[in-house]
Formats: sequence, structure tokens, C-alpha cells
Amino acid sequence: MKDFAGKVAVVTGAASGIGRALADRCAQEGMKVVLADIEQSALDRAAAEIAATGATVLAVRTDVSKAEDVAALARKTVDTFGGVHLLFNNAGVGAGTTAWGSSLRDWEWVLGVNLWGVIHGLHSFVPLMLSQGGEGHIVNTASIAGLVSGPGLAAYKVSKHGVVSLSETLYAELQQAGVPIGVSVLCPFWVQTKIMDAERNRPAALQNAPDEQVISPEIAARIAAVRQAVDQGIPPEQAAAATFAAIREGQFYVVVPAEAYPIAQARAADILYHRNPGDTAREHEARAAAPAANPAG
Repeated sequence: MKDFAGKVAVVTGAASGIGRALADRCAQEGMKVVLADIEQSALDRAAAEIAATGATVLAVRTDVSKAEDVAALARKTVDTFGGVHLLFNNAGVGAGTTAWGSSLRDWEWVLGVNLWGVIHGLHSFVPLMLSQGGEGHIVNTASIAGLVSGPGLAAYKVSKHGVVSLSETLYAELQQAGVPIGVSVLCPFWVQTKIMDAERNRPAALQNAPDEQVISPEIAARIAAVRQAVDQGIPPEQAAAATFAAIREGQFYVVVPAEAYPIAQARAADILYHRNPGDTAREHEARAAAPAANPAG
């Protein structure tokens, strides 16, 4: 897919971070943009700012963890614009500690948004894209965490590994069907987003009990380090630019920035050479994290 002007894009998690940068880029490319996000005030602000550039915008408050919300998003998109050509399943959150220490509510929330959100997006939108005919493209946002092994971020990593596998399967199935719908999986490293403040949108029913909110000094230090790395990461616009370049080229794996590639290579080497997981990946992760203090433009 190379020509975007006049076509319709749907972006989940569109009110901030990578989602907002993708939505901005869609507008710059002359697309009609459907913004979906759970945070109403931020969604309204993003819609107003993008519309002020002259773009045609539809904002739909959406909880991607709920199938009925995503189905409603698809219906409103079709009712308003008649179809969809570019789908970004981008909404994401982060929570939890270790594989055993994360609460069941942590697991339910993270998997509900990060993995089930993508599942719901595909379930509601792919049949529409197939039925309307013509070309299209689907981008599922995973993470470099979906390509590596190592300690920490258990629920987040599981969700992102799931998104990578789901995207690979979708790509193969669409190729087998012989339809002109491309697929990419976006696997960014550190990006300046609000992922570390995702708790602001956590449903009350999935809030942790007080005893589940106590974390060790080691975990607290790890969280602080991740927050610092996110704050010093690349701007979301760089991830959006790489994504659109990949769509135009029909590229599936989108790893950004380029310094993150050795991390994925390290995990592949662990598998190929029968090494235990994580040792080489952590070494490369430390090297790749070093440029974070000087974010790419």
C-alpha cells in the first residue's frame, strides 16, 4: 500500500504516544482518521487538534479490551466513511512485576488491552476489509519486549509475544488467501510515551488490592529505570515515520530504532545455539540502551 490520500485509517490508543503520532501522520498523508481511545478528554483534545489541520476526523471512545466496544468502533467507521483501509491496533498498557508476583488483575488488564485488544480489532475489522475488496494494511503494535527474553515485565512481555505471533499468523493467512492486505508488526524499543502512567486508565474492577501494590526495593528500582529509559527514548514521530515507510515497502517486522535489532538477534542466537534464555539478550539490551540518553530525532 503506497497511496494514502482520501483513504480511511483507524487508530486505537490514538490520544497519546505512538498512537497520536500515527494519527498525525495519517492526517498529513491526506487520510480520513478515526481516533479511538479510552481517555475521553485526551481523545477530544487530539481530535480537535488534528481537525484543526484540515483533516477529516472521527473520535470514538473505545475500550479495546471489550469486544462490543471494538465492534461499535467498526460500525461507526463504516457508517461514517464507508470502509477502512489502514488499521492500527496500537492501544497498550503496562503493569505487574514478576511472573509469580504480578496479581491476577495485572494479568487480566494487560492481556485484555494489549492482546485481546488486537484480537478484537482483527475480529471486527478484517472481515470488513476483505468484503470491501481492494488494498489495505494492518499494523499491530507489539514491542521489542515481544522479541526478547529476560527478567521483569512478565505480563507485558507475554502480551507482546502474543501480538507478534498473532501478526505472523495473520500475515501468512492473508498471503495464503491471495488478498492485497498487508500486515506489519511494530516492535519499538524505548519511545517517549505515557506507558508508565497507564494506571490512570485502569478500570476500577481491575485495580489491585492494597496488599498487591507493595513492591520490593529491587522491583521499584527496575520500574524507575524503565521510566527513565522511556523518558529518554525516541520521539513517537520517529516510530510513526518508520511504520509508514514499512507500509509502503510491504515490510513486516518494524524494529525501531535500528539499535534495537541486536536484541532480537541475541534471542534468536540463544535458540539456535542451545543457550539458556536471556544471557546474551541482556548484554545487547544494555548496549542498545546506551544511546537512549541521546534520543534520535
